[in-house]
Amino acid sequence: MQIIYKKTFEKQLLHIVNYIAKDKVNASVNFAYELEKLIFLIPDNPLKYRPSIYFNNENVRNMAYKGYTIIYKVSYQKNTIEVLRIFNQDKPTK
Repeated sequence: MQIIYKKTFEKQLLHIVNYIAKDKVNASVNFAYELEKLIFLIPDNPLKYRPSIYFNNENVRNMAYKGYTIIYKVSYQKNTIEVLRIFNQDKPTK
């Protein structure tokens, strides 16, 4: 399956990484690297994570990582995983 990063996700991730880098640059690099490794594992088991509480669709999933929620959509017809959003688990953003 092909992984597609949506623009919203990319912008949100950049904001998070920049915020972490203000305190610790190495921590921000590690955060992005480890998250990418987890995302690359999604195609092995696309339904591993629970269905999203933000969408009424079994193919939209929530993955938790270090206090953040990553929302992705599985499309078997297109053979893709679309990574839609990332946000602090306490504060979903629009």
